[in-house]
Amino acid sequence: MSRHTPPGTEKSLAGDGDQLAILRDMLPYLWPAGHPGLKARVVFALVALVLSKFVTVATPYAFKYATDALTTGANAATVAVTVLVFMVLAYGMGRIMMVVLAQLRDAVFARVSQRAVRELAVKTFRHLHALSLKFHLERRTGGLSRIVSRGTMGIDTVLRFSLFNTFPTILEIVFVAGVLAWSYGWLYALVIILTVIAYVVYTYLATEWRINIRRDMNAADTEANTKAVDSLLNFETVKYFGNEEHEAKRYARSMESYEKAAVKTWVSLSVLNAGQAVVFSIGLTIVMVMSALSVRAGTSTVGDFVMINALMIQLYVPLNFIGSSYREIKQGLIDVEQMFTLLKVNAEIADKSDAKPLAVRDAEVVFENVNFAYDIERPILRNLSLRVPPGKTVAIVGPSGAGKSTISRLLYRFYDISAGRILIDGQDISDVTQKSLRAAIGMVPQDTVLFNDTIRYNIRYGRPDATDEEVEAAAKMAQIHDFITSLPKGYDAMVGERGLKLSGGEKQRVSIARTILKGPPILILDEATSALDSFTEHQIQAALKKVSENRTTLVIAHRLSTVVDADEIIVLDKGQVAERGTHDELLDRKKGLYAAMWNRQREADEARVKLKQAEADDTDLLIPDSETELIKRVTSYTP
Repeated sequence: MSRHTPPGTEKSLAGDGDQLAILRDMLPYLWPAGHPGLKARVVFALVALVLSKFVTVATPYAFKYATDALTTGANAATVAVTVLVFMVLAYGMGRIMMVVLAQLRDAVFARVSQRAVRELAVKTFRHLHALSLKFHLERRTGGLSRIVSRGTMGIDTVLRFSLFNTFPTILEIVFVAGVLAWSYGWLYALVIILTVIAYVVYTYLATEWRINIRRDMNAADTEANTKAVDSLLNFETVKYFGNEEHEAKRYARSMESYEKAAVKTWVSLSVLNAGQAVVFSIGLTIVMVMSALSVRAGTSTVGDFVMINALMIQLYVPLNFIGSSYREIKQGLIDVEQMFTLLKVNAEIADKSDAKPLAVRDAEVVFENVNFAYDIERPILRNLSLRVPPGKTVAIVGPSGAGKSTISRLLYRFYDISAGRILIDGQDISDVTQKSLRAAIGMVPQDTVLFNDTIRYNIRYGRPDATDEEVEAAAKMAQIHDFITSLPKGYDAMVGERGLKLSGGEKQRVSIARTILKGPPILILDEATSALDSFTEHQIQAALKKVSENRTTLVIAHRLSTVVDADEIIVLDKGQVAERGTHDELLDRKKGLYAAMWNRQREADEARVKLKQAEADDTDLLIPDSETELIKRVTSYTP
């Protein structure tokens, strides 16, 4: 996977060495540092585990003696009955203890495993937020969320199976082989050891074969989930173009790939289970034939025959577990693999080791000879220099692609520049912590995306510890308080996915309110009103003017009418400063770029006004004889 390839777009190619490294990285969570209570739980769980295995191996002895008692002669009937009853009770108690100890072990260990799941999930979530904007612009949201979801579930699987299935299975195999060798001779132990070796080798080879099938299934699952999430996030766009069937077919193709991979997974699992049963049954048959011959020769009793059978049947359970444990651990590691790969993606923008918090005094912003390119072959900013004086408003305008919005991203340090410096109060932003830098800047973007929560939550997002009174005060300054209180649920009204229950102007006011609540000394208005109608734009501009008072403000604008009051206007063209000055100064340059842009926008505005007036004056157009006539007149109308 390349450094910035969105996770889930490629198959994982990690080998056994990488998976062993992942397993080693996870093992410390079994013995959590600084948590003596959790360590005590691990110890208690291990003690319960060993006791349960001891009881498991000892229980068949009771079965043996009970059987021998049943086959004892009539002259010893009283003794036989006593022994029989005692042994049957001992056998029953042994079975109960096996189950109780196993369940007690799982209950005690639950807090340890779930703490590990929580810590790794939170660690991944924090890491995702630490990655660069470039990484997130290239990501596939559905695939990314699926990787984290599968990874967190895989963590619990790997921890449980590695500690409570693999280790106890090996322990029980050793106990059984030792008991049989001690009681019946080394030949029994040899058959068991050879059976176990054959079982493990077959399981290993079959599981390795299944690994690639599992990876294919995970890749198909990620792809299908990505398409589903992407389609649902763009629900309105799908509806605009009537492409529901197109989206359904895309999703169906992805699910078809998942179906094929899933079928292969289940078929391969059946092959694995059948082979395991065959291998063990051969070993069981050999041992039981040996025991039957021994009983016939008079060197063993029927109770011995029953005990050996019980031990072998009990051995099959942990042997089956060692096969399934290996399988589950491998599959769990595959699920965790991509999440750990994600954790190894380096944050492209990182604080220096000696970075200090930004100390804001006057909030002066300076760009000194800044060069930047998203792609080295296509420079965006070329030797750009500008200064935003403390408490003043500087506007940046220019044609599309001139690099206007890039300036705001660089000031937030979403990217590092190629050359030059960006300073706030004389401090290079690359030398200060990102957290302190971003705490000093407020942003009102063109496209406001809100969280699917209440209006109160979205405003309070500017300062999470703000009181309700402060939230409402910010809403009043943003001129949205009256609208909010008119809603049935007021500030507790839900805004919907990405805030789609609110209009464009309402979302912008919420964005302004949370910026007011944040109270930053530096403010960026990135084409904050370009997507609004003229009436709403005028209202929002009034709110923005209040917000920017006594704040260092950088306005990135498309509509020049919104920046006429700026202290300085900088005109960008092809990443360089083409002109600078006040509105009047730039208009005086009759052949300048700003004057040309102003004239074009003014002509467009005048044309729109004339068109509306012409439509208002055309009474026949406004009062048609029928709906059909209205459509006909509108489509044929020429202003």
